[in-house]
Amino acid sequence: MTDPACDFYCGRILSGRLSVPVYCENDRVFAFHHTNPLWEHHVVLLPKKHVESLITLDEADNELLLELMRTAKAIAGDFMARFGAARVYTNLGAYQSSKHLHWHIGAGAQLRPY
Repeated sequence: MTDPACDFYCGRILSGRLSVPVYCENDRVFAFHHTNPLWEHHVVLLPKKHVESLITLDEADNELLLELMRTAKAIAGDFMARFGAARVYTNLGAYQSSKHLHWHIGAGAQLRPY
């Protein structure tokens, strides 16, 4: 398991060391506009609690997962209303560049390769 202090989201974003444009936030989740977006509209959603990935969630994290899904649904709904389409996904294993559970929510044209 990754040391929470060492992952990008805990160490830089959630600690406030790196300022990012906030999309929404509550006591359990944080969503921000990606600073190097893959699409025209790109939000990253993450739990404030360190969780390595979707498959490392415990039964005790069920309420957190529901909060993440409620927030992802709201952001995707906003994107659908404004842009007519949305994509929502998370990566695992070698595809996951930061070992902190996070969801990408995007819309619009792709700005750079994956």
